[in-house]
This record gives sequence, C-alpha cells and structure tokens, in this order.
Amino acid sequence: MAVTGKKPAFGGYAISFAGQTATLEQVFGKTPIAPSEMTKKLWAHVKSKNLSNKK
Repeated sequence: MAVTGKKPAFGGYAISFAGQTATLEQVFGKTPIAPSEMTKKLWAHVKSKNLSNKK
C-alpha cells in the first residue's frame, strides 16, 4: 500500500518556533535538569505561547 502526501506530525501536533526570541536559558533555566523536566518545561512554553496548532 503506497502512502501519498505528507504524513501528519507525530501525535497530530505541529509546533512552530518561527519568530520566537526566547533563549534556551529563558525556557529551561540556568541549572542542569533531567530530560523529563526539559520535556515538561518545553511543553509549558509551547502552551503558554500558543505555538501548537492543537489545543
């Protein structure tokens, strides 16, 4: 079975960081954090700035 067209983003989310000026330190902080905490902070940033097409 052939698939045509572009596949949707995993989970149905499309995130655009175009035009954002936040630095990594502003999003994650200055101290080292675990990858799981990075994910939480990244999604909190995406949701607070409405960067996702899915709500």
